[in-house]
Amino acid sequence: MTRVGKMGASAVFVAFGIILPVMFHFVGAIGSIFLPMHIPVLMAGLFLGPVSGLTVGVMTPMLSSMLTGMPPLMPVLAVMTLELAVYGALSGYLYRGHRLPLIVALITALIAGRVAALAGVWGLANLLQLKLTLLVYAAGFAKGLPGIVVQLIVIPFLVKRLESSFSKNNLIQESRS
Repeated sequence: MTRVGKMGASAVFVAFGIILPVMFHFVGAIGSIFLPMHIPVLMAGLFLGPVSGLTVGVMTPMLSSMLTGMPPLMPVLAVMTLELAVYGALSGYLYRGHRLPLIVALITALIAGRVAALAGVWGLANLLQLKLTLLVYAAGFAKGLPGIVVQLIVIPFLVKRLESSFSKNNLIQESRS
């Protein structure tokens, strides 16, 4: 895919990362359960590579916060930006750069992103001199488990469909085996 094509595709993933959470929150406060902003970021990394994944992971929560108020600026935006940046960059690095199987790259990125989010929460809590226990973070993680399950089912299917569609139309130069 050309550089311009990657930029255009990245913009589409950012747009989906802003629109999906709005749709989920319109139905009710289920965004924090199904984590809809994570899906386009992870897909961008897996489909476009680490640089595009990182870019989408940073831009999506920032633009979403400015345009929709979600996520809230402090402290959620900082932590989500860190988490999504890790998701996008690492999934692309492992899948596109190191040719790991898609599901392995996805699971590794999900774990690393959650660890980065934990480190971000921990760092902000220390900076603001707040007392947080791991129980608080574990509760947030448990609340997002349905979203993680959805990600593990939906993302590999969608990425493989995109790859198939783009390779049939000769829009991507490298092929995955």
